[in-house]
Amino acid sequence: MTIMEFFGCTFLAFGPPLAMFAFTIARDPIRIIILIASAFFWLLSFLISSILWFLVPIKHKLVFGLVFSVLLQEVFRYLIYKLLRKAESGLKKVTDNSEQITSNKHILAYVAGLGFGIISGAFSLVNVLADAIGPATMGLKDGSDLFFLASAATALCFIMLHTFWSVIFFSAVDNRNYLQIAWVVGTHMTASCFTLFNQNEQYLASLLPAYCIMVATVCMAYYVAGGTFRSFAATLKFHRM
Repeated sequence: MTIMEFFGCTFLAFGPPLAMFAFTIARDPIRIIILIASAFFWLLSFLISSILWFLVPIKHKLVFGLVFSVLLQEVFRYLIYKLLRKAESGLKKVTDNSEQITSNKHILAYVAGLGFGIISGAFSLVNVLADAIGPATMGLKDGSDLFFLASAATALCFIMLHTFWSVIFFSAVDNRNYLQIAWVVGTHMTASCFTLFNQNEQYLASLLPAYCIMVATVCMAYYVAGGTFRSFAATLKFHRM
């Protein structure tokens, strides 16, 4: 049973991101490099937030660590944005499809965001999955049986959110759209704060708002990338044919 739960939670959290990687990134070595670089930047933000957690005397307050972690992630999202914009001229020289990468800047944002999301999801879920595989403890009835499922669903939500946050954020910085930047930072902070409900096993109070934010963010990212309702309807019509 523990093996089934392990694989179920693993594929719930990482199945869609793995499919996105396989279909949109795996064939392009430049995109793989960008994804790894963005994951490294997220790790740097995590390292700095961990150092702050140990240095600041109020580290027993979970909210403190959460707020600084979110802010540092957004700072490093901006840094990877600056790095990729600086590297565009170099990308033109080392890749065959440089025109597609540099002209459609949303590709860079999407790949960087997916890198942010995958490493974030991995760090949030790996220890949980290690416990899910067993062995169980006889007679121990503390905790909810929905913990592993809720953790996997939360990890998936934040992987998707990081991907589309980056699409919105990169475009917003390019166009100096401070409202969209505020949306990214604000919804990141809000969705993260909702996860505090998990301490009291109120998983629905955490997941429902987070997935609502995800749907709204997906719609905004689709619009920012140039999508319209007409193009979306045309895509559905094409698939039906």
